[in-house]
Amino acid sequence: MKPYVVFVVGPTASGKTDLAVKLGKHFSSEVISADSMQIYRGMHIASAAPDCEEMQGVPHRLIEFLPYGAAFTVADYADTARKEIDRVIAAGAVPVVAGGTGLYVTALTDNIKFFPVKTDFELRERLEREYDAAGGEEMLSRLYKIDSDAAEKLEPGDKRRIVRAFEIYETSGMTKSMQNAASKTEPPSFTPIMIGLSFKDREKLYERINRRVDMMMEKGLLDEAKAAFEMKLKSGAAQAIGHKELFAVFTGEQTLEEATEALKRSTRRYAKRQLTWFNNDSRVNWIYVDESENVFADALKIIEKEGKENA
Repeated sequence: MKPYVVFVVGPTASGKTDLAVKLGKHFSSEVISADSMQIYRGMHIASAAPDCEEMQGVPHRLIEFLPYGAAFTVADYADTARKEIDRVIAAGAVPVVAGGTGLYVTALTDNIKFFPVKTDFELRERLEREYDAAGGEEMLSRLYKIDSDAAEKLEPGDKRRIVRAFEIYETSGMTKSMQNAASKTEPPSFTPIMIGLSFKDREKLYERINRRVDMMMEKGLLDEAKAAFEMKLKSGAAQAIGHKELFAVFTGEQTLEEATEALKRSTRRYAKRQLTWFNNDSRVNWIYVDESENVFADALKIIEKEGKENA
Protein backbone atom coordinates (compact mmCIF):
# COMPACT_ATOMS: atom_id res chain seq x y z
CA MET A 1 0.00 0.00 0.00
CA LYS A 2 1.32 3.43 -0.92
CA PRO A 3 2.06 5.89 1.90
CA TYR A 4 -0.28 8.84 2.36
CA VAL A 5 0.52 12.49 1.87
CA VAL A 6 -2.00 15.01 3.20
CA PHE A 7 -2.54 18.13 1.08
CA VAL A 8 -4.16 21.24 2.56
CA VAL A 9 -5.26 23.49 -0.29
CA GLY A 10 -7.63 26.35 -1.01
CA PRO A 11 -7.73 30.11 -1.47
CA THR A 12 -5.60 32.64 0.35
CA ALA A 13 -6.79 33.62 3.85
CA SER A 14 -8.83 30.44 4.27
CA GLY A 15 -6.81 29.11 7.21
CA LYS A 16 -4.48 26.61 5.52
CA THR A 17 -1.48 27.38 7.72
CA ASP A 18 -3.39 26.86 10.97
CA LEU A 19 -4.81 23.51 9.85
CA ALA A 20 -1.48 22.34 8.41
CA VAL A 21 0.30 23.08 11.70
CA LYS A 22 -2.34 21.19 13.69
CA LEU A 23 -2.04 18.21 11.34
CA GLY A 24 1.75 18.40 11.51
CA LYS A 25 1.60 18.22 15.30
CA HIS A 26 -0.96 15.41 15.18
CA PHE A 27 1.22 13.27 12.92
CA SER A 28 4.52 14.39 14.53
CA SER A 29 5.49 15.38 11.04
CA GLU A 30 6.55 18.35 8.93
CA VAL A 31 4.79 20.88 6.70
CA ILE A 32 6.02 21.30 3.13
CA SER A 33 4.95 24.56 1.53
CA ALA A 34 3.22 24.65 -1.85
CA ASP A 35 3.21 28.43 -2.16
CA SER A 36 5.09 30.01 -5.06
CA MET A 37 5.81 33.22 -3.15
CA GLN A 38 6.62 31.91 0.32
CA ILE A 39 9.74 30.37 -1.21
CA TYR A 40 11.37 33.83 -1.38
CA ARG A 41 13.13 35.80 1.29
CA GLY A 42 12.22 39.47 1.47
CA MET A 43 8.46 39.08 1.24
CA HIS A 44 7.59 37.53 4.57
CA ILE A 45 4.63 39.86 5.08
CA ALA A 46 3.30 39.85 1.52
CA SER A 47 3.37 36.06 1.21
CA ALA A 48 1.87 35.53 4.69
CA ALA A 49 4.69 33.13 5.48
CA PRO A 50 4.26 31.63 8.96
CA ASP A 51 6.55 32.88 11.69
CA CYS A 52 8.02 30.79 14.50
CA GLU A 53 5.02 31.38 16.76
CA GLU A 54 2.59 30.24 14.07
CA MET A 55 4.67 27.15 13.29
CA GLN A 56 4.31 26.00 16.92
CA GLY A 57 7.45 23.91 16.71
CA VAL A 58 6.40 22.06 13.56
CA PRO A 59 9.23 22.07 11.01
CA HIS A 60 8.35 23.88 7.76
CA ARG A 61 10.17 23.27 4.50
CA LEU A 62 10.48 25.27 1.27
CA ILE A 63 9.77 28.56 3.00
CA GLU A 64 11.98 31.64 2.49
CA PHE A 65 14.94 29.66 1.18
CA LEU A 66 15.57 31.62 -2.03
CA PRO A 67 16.76 35.20 -2.61
CA TYR A 68 14.11 37.61 -3.87
CA GLY A 69 15.13 37.65 -7.52
CA ALA A 70 15.99 33.97 -7.96
CA ALA A 71 14.46 31.99 -10.79
CA PHE A 72 12.58 28.91 -9.62
CA THR A 73 10.35 26.98 -12.00
CA VAL A 74 7.53 24.61 -11.18
CA ALA A 75 9.86 21.81 -12.32
CA ASP A 76 12.40 22.97 -9.73
CA TYR A 77 9.67 23.00 -7.11
CA ALA A 78 8.43 19.51 -8.00
CA ASP A 79 11.92 18.01 -7.79
CA THR A 80 12.67 19.72 -4.48
CA ALA A 81 9.29 18.97 -2.90
CA ARG A 82 9.38 15.30 -3.92
CA LYS A 83 12.71 14.91 -2.14
CA GLU A 84 11.24 16.49 1.00
CA ILE A 85 8.18 14.23 0.81
CA ASP A 86 10.34 11.12 0.36
CA ARG A 87 12.52 12.14 3.29
CA VAL A 88 9.56 12.58 5.64
CA ILE A 89 8.00 9.28 4.53
CA ALA A 90 11.33 7.50 5.02
CA ALA A 91 11.35 8.83 8.59
CA GLY A 92 8.00 7.11 9.16
CA ALA A 93 5.80 10.21 9.22
CA VAL A 94 2.89 11.51 7.13
CA PRO A 95 3.97 14.59 5.15
CA VAL A 96 1.61 17.58 5.17
CA VAL A 97 1.80 19.71 2.02
CA ALA A 98 0.07 23.07 2.38
CA GLY A 99 -0.42 25.91 -0.05
CA GLY A 100 -2.59 27.53 -2.65
CA THR A 101 -0.41 27.42 -5.74
CA GLY A 102 -2.44 25.03 -7.85
CA LEU A 103 0.30 24.18 -10.32
CA TYR A 104 2.68 23.26 -7.50
CA VAL A 105 0.09 20.97 -5.92
CA THR A 106 -0.90 19.31 -9.20
CA ALA A 107 2.74 18.76 -10.13
CA LEU A 108 3.00 16.57 -7.02
CA THR A 109 -0.40 14.87 -6.95
CA ASP A 110 -0.23 13.98 -10.67
CA ASN A 111 3.50 13.25 -10.64
CA ILE A 112 4.04 15.53 -13.61
CA LYS A 113 7.32 15.08 -15.43
CA PHE A 114 8.62 18.31 -16.88
CA PHE A 115 10.34 18.58 -20.22
CA PRO A 116 13.54 20.61 -20.21
CA VAL A 117 12.88 23.84 -22.06
CA LYS A 118 15.81 26.14 -22.67
CA THR A 119 15.16 29.63 -21.40
CA ASP A 120 15.65 32.12 -24.21
CA PHE A 121 15.54 35.54 -22.63
CA GLU A 122 15.67 37.36 -25.96
CA LEU A 123 12.67 35.34 -27.16
CA ARG A 124 10.82 36.03 -23.92
CA GLU A 125 11.47 39.77 -24.18
CA ARG A 126 10.26 39.77 -27.77
CA LEU A 127 7.08 37.92 -26.82
CA GLU A 128 6.51 40.30 -23.91
CA ARG A 129 6.87 43.26 -26.25
CA GLU A 130 4.40 41.65 -28.64
CA TYR A 131 1.97 41.15 -25.78
CA ASP A 132 2.32 44.77 -24.66
CA ALA A 133 1.81 46.04 -28.21
CA ALA A 134 -1.00 43.70 -29.32
CA GLY A 135 -2.78 43.26 -25.99
CA GLY A 136 -3.90 40.18 -24.09
CA GLU A 137 -7.02 39.53 -26.18
CA GLU A 138 -5.05 39.41 -29.44
CA MET A 139 -2.24 37.25 -28.00
CA LEU A 140 -4.73 34.82 -26.50
CA SER A 141 -6.51 34.65 -29.87
CA ARG A 142 -3.20 33.74 -31.52
CA LEU A 143 -2.57 31.09 -28.88
CA TYR A 144 -5.96 29.50 -29.62
CA LYS A 145 -4.73 28.79 -33.17
CA ILE A 146 -1.76 26.72 -32.00
CA ASP A 147 -2.86 25.40 -28.59
CA SER A 148 -6.57 25.80 -27.92
CA ASP A 149 -6.49 23.56 -24.84
CA ALA A 150 -3.95 25.79 -23.11
CA ALA A 151 -5.66 29.00 -24.29
CA GLU A 152 -9.01 27.94 -22.81
CA LYS A 153 -7.46 27.87 -19.35
CA LEU A 154 -6.02 31.39 -19.56
CA GLU A 155 -7.38 34.90 -19.24
CA PRO A 156 -6.25 37.79 -21.48
CA GLY A 157 -4.55 39.47 -18.52
CA ASP A 158 -2.42 36.43 -17.69
CA LYS A 159 0.62 37.80 -19.48
CA ARG A 160 3.20 35.51 -17.90
CA ARG A 161 1.45 32.24 -18.79
CA ILE A 162 0.46 33.38 -22.28
CA VAL A 163 4.04 34.38 -23.03
CA ARG A 164 5.27 31.12 -21.54
CA ALA A 165 2.97 29.07 -23.78
CA PHE A 166 4.39 30.75 -26.87
CA GLU A 167 7.91 30.40 -25.50
CA ILE A 168 7.50 26.64 -25.01
CA TYR A 169 6.11 26.22 -28.51
CA GLU A 170 8.79 28.26 -30.25
CA THR A 171 11.62 26.71 -28.24
CA SER A 172 10.60 23.03 -28.24
CA GLY A 173 8.26 22.67 -31.21
CA MET A 174 5.68 21.15 -28.85
CA THR A 175 2.64 22.92 -27.48
CA LYS A 176 2.19 23.16 -23.74
CA SER A 177 -0.83 20.83 -23.99
CA MET A 178 1.24 18.23 -25.85
CA GLN A 179 3.85 18.37 -23.11
CA ASN A 180 1.19 18.12 -20.41
CA ALA A 181 -0.32 15.01 -22.01
CA ALA A 182 3.08 13.34 -22.22
CA SER A 183 4.02 14.32 -18.68
CA LYS A 184 1.42 12.25 -16.81
CA THR A 185 2.58 8.73 -17.62
CA GLU A 186 3.20 7.39 -14.11
CA PRO A 187 1.17 7.80 -10.90
CA PRO A 188 2.89 9.29 -7.86
CA SER A 189 4.66 7.04 -5.36
CA PHE A 190 2.16 8.08 -2.68
CA THR A 191 -1.60 8.38 -2.24
CA PRO A 192 -2.67 12.04 -1.93
CA ILE A 193 -5.40 12.87 0.57
CA MET A 194 -6.60 16.32 -0.42
CA ILE A 195 -8.39 18.67 1.98
CA GLY A 196 -9.69 21.98 0.69
CA LEU A 197 -10.70 24.94 2.81
CA SER A 198 -13.35 27.30 1.47
CA PHE A 199 -16.42 29.32 2.45
CA LYS A 200 -20.05 28.75 1.52
CA ASP A 201 -20.53 32.50 1.80
CA ARG A 202 -17.88 33.88 -0.54
CA GLU A 203 -18.25 37.37 0.97
CA LYS A 204 -16.90 36.07 4.27
CA LEU A 205 -13.72 34.97 2.49
CA TYR A 206 -13.40 38.38 0.86
CA GLU A 207 -13.86 40.07 4.25
CA ARG A 208 -11.01 37.96 5.62
CA ILE A 209 -8.83 38.92 2.67
CA ASN A 210 -9.53 42.62 3.21
CA ARG A 211 -8.74 42.33 6.92
CA ARG A 212 -5.56 40.42 6.16
CA VAL A 213 -4.36 43.17 3.81
CA ASP A 214 -5.06 45.79 6.49
CA MET A 215 -3.07 43.73 9.00
CA MET A 216 -0.22 43.37 6.52
CA MET A 217 -0.08 47.11 6.09
CA GLU A 218 0.04 47.53 9.87
CA LYS A 219 2.92 45.03 10.06
CA GLY A 220 5.03 47.03 7.60
CA LEU A 221 4.13 45.75 4.15
CA LEU A 222 4.82 49.15 2.60
CA ASP A 223 8.42 49.16 3.85
CA GLU A 224 8.90 45.57 2.67
CA ALA A 225 7.57 46.47 -0.78
CA LYS A 226 9.79 49.56 -0.94
CA ALA A 227 12.89 47.47 -0.26
CA ALA A 228 11.83 45.16 -3.07
CA PHE A 229 11.08 48.07 -5.40
CA GLU A 230 14.57 49.47 -4.90
CA MET A 231 16.07 46.19 -6.17
CA LYS A 232 14.61 47.07 -9.61
CA LEU A 233 13.91 43.42 -10.43
CA LYS A 234 11.33 42.47 -13.03
CA SER A 235 10.82 38.75 -12.46
CA GLY A 236 10.30 36.16 -9.75
CA ALA A 237 8.97 37.62 -6.52
CA ALA A 238 8.76 41.09 -8.09
CA GLN A 239 5.58 39.91 -9.81
CA ALA A 240 3.99 38.79 -6.56
CA ILE A 241 0.65 40.04 -5.38
CA GLY A 242 1.42 42.20 -2.37
CA HIS A 243 4.43 44.01 -3.76
CA LYS A 244 3.69 44.94 -7.36
CA GLU A 245 0.47 46.76 -6.40
CA LEU A 246 2.37 48.95 -3.96
CA PHE A 247 5.10 49.76 -6.48
CA ALA A 248 2.61 52.26 -7.93
CA VAL A 249 2.96 54.30 -4.72
CA PHE A 250 6.71 54.66 -5.21
CA THR A 251 6.35 55.67 -8.87
CA GLY A 252 3.71 58.24 -7.95
CA GLU A 253 1.06 56.59 -10.10
CA GLN A 254 -1.30 55.94 -7.16
CA THR A 255 -1.89 57.09 -3.63
CA LEU A 256 -1.34 54.65 -0.79
CA GLU A 257 -5.10 54.30 -0.36
CA GLU A 258 -5.60 53.54 -4.06
CA ALA A 259 -2.78 51.00 -4.10
CA THR A 260 -4.12 49.30 -0.97
CA GLU A 261 -7.54 48.92 -2.57
CA ALA A 262 -5.86 47.57 -5.71
CA LEU A 263 -4.04 45.02 -3.56
CA LYS A 264 -7.28 43.88 -1.94
CA ARG A 265 -8.91 43.59 -5.35
CA SER A 266 -5.97 41.62 -6.80
CA THR A 267 -5.99 39.26 -3.83
CA ARG A 268 -9.73 38.62 -4.11
CA ARG A 269 -9.31 37.86 -7.81
CA TYR A 270 -6.45 35.51 -7.03
CA ALA A 271 -8.64 33.71 -4.50
CA LYS A 272 -11.25 33.20 -7.21
CA ARG A 273 -8.63 31.66 -9.50
CA GLN A 274 -7.45 29.38 -6.72
CA LEU A 275 -10.98 28.17 -6.08
CA THR A 276 -11.54 27.55 -9.77
CA TRP A 277 -8.35 25.50 -9.97
CA PHE A 278 -9.08 23.30 -6.97
CA ASN A 279 -12.80 22.97 -7.73
CA ASN A 280 -11.74 21.29 -10.96
CA ASP A 281 -9.99 18.54 -8.98
CA SER A 282 -12.54 15.93 -7.89
CA ARG A 283 -10.11 14.52 -5.32
CA VAL A 284 -10.42 17.57 -3.08
CA ASN A 285 -12.54 17.04 0.05
CA TRP A 286 -13.95 20.44 0.93
CA ILE A 287 -14.43 21.82 4.43
CA TYR A 288 -16.45 25.02 4.60
CA VAL A 289 -14.86 27.10 7.31
CA ASP A 290 -17.96 29.23 7.89
CA GLU A 291 -20.08 26.11 8.51
CA SER A 292 -17.62 23.86 10.34
CA GLU A 293 -17.66 23.70 14.14
CA ASN A 294 -14.13 22.27 14.18
CA VAL A 295 -12.06 22.34 11.00
CA PHE A 296 -9.30 20.17 12.48
CA ALA A 297 -11.73 17.47 13.60
CA ASP A 298 -13.40 17.50 10.20
CA ALA A 299 -10.01 17.14 8.53
CA LEU A 300 -9.15 14.10 10.65
CA LYS A 301 -12.45 12.48 9.68
CA ILE A 302 -11.64 13.01 6.01
CA ILE A 303 -8.17 11.50 6.45
CA GLU A 304 -9.59 8.49 8.28
CA LYS A 305 -12.28 7.97 5.65
CA GLU A 306 -9.87 8.36 2.72
CA GLY A 307 -7.41 6.01 4.42
CA LYS A 308 -10.00 3.27 4.77
CA GLU A 309 -11.20 3.65 1.19
CA ASN A 310 -7.66 3.40 -0.16
CA ALA A 311 -6.56 0.58 2.13
